[in-house]
Formats: sequence, C-alpha cells, structure tokens
Amino acid sequence: MRRRTVKIDGPDPIDQYVGSRVRARRVGLRMSQTKLGDAIGVTFQQIQKYENGANRIGASNLFKIGRALGVEVSFFFDGMPDFDKQSNAGGKLSDGSQEQFKDDPMTSREAIEFMHNYFRVPDEQVRKRLSQFVKSLARAAGA
Repeated sequence: MRRRTVKIDGPDPIDQYVGSRVRARRVGLRMSQTKLGDAIGVTFQQIQKYENGANRIGASNLFKIGRALGVEVSFFFDGMPDFDKQSNAGGKLSDGSQEQFKDDPMTSREAIEFMHNYFRVPDEQVRKRLSQFVKSLARAAGA
C-alpha cells in the first residue's frame, strides 16, 4: 500500500492556479465567497482555502463550482503554466515553477477587476481603443 507524504513546503502550484481561476471567475461575476459556498454546499472559509490553494478541490466540487460560475471544468486549467518540470526528489515541483506562479500579475485582484470592467464595455471599437491606449501607456513607461 502506498503511503501519502505530508507536504510541508506550502500549497501545490497547480492547486494554487486552479484556485486563482476560481477566484478570478467568481470576482468577475461579482459573486461572494459565501454565495459560491452556498451553491456547492461548503462554507465561505472552504472557498477561501480552495482559492488560496491551501485545500485541493475534489472533482465533484470542481464540477459544482464550474456549474455555479457558468463555465466548463476545463476553464480552471486553461492557460496553466508548464508545471511538469519536476525535480527528481520525489516528484516535487521545482522552485522555479512555484515562483513563476507567485509572480503572475494576472492573479491579482486589480487585474481581475480590470478585465471584468473591460469586457463590460459594450462597444467593441471602444474596447479596442482602450487596449491601444493601455499599450501606449506601457510603452511610454518603458514596460
């Protein structure tokens, strides 16, 4: 029988990524953690743990979350960084993979709210001009 090992160096980056996608969609829909928790039968504290990657989301709850947020389960894995570069030490993910996730600006509340508001602009031409404006600001700032 295979024994489970206790992870002592923090949440798994894949669980963090999936949790960040749950959070992004929930915030984009302006849904509270309590409302999402009620929809799937868990507490808001459990939703917090899911979103932080502290607790792994089981398949049934991931399916329920997808339904509550109006997305397919695959949405939570879209755009996931390449985490398959594992060290030889027991399949542990490399520190570089974890750092890549922690430094992702797309997981910030500011980025999520920006994207939500951007897509609320109904006129496609206005959105296109807004995008061009932001690009020119970034170039002018040297970013």
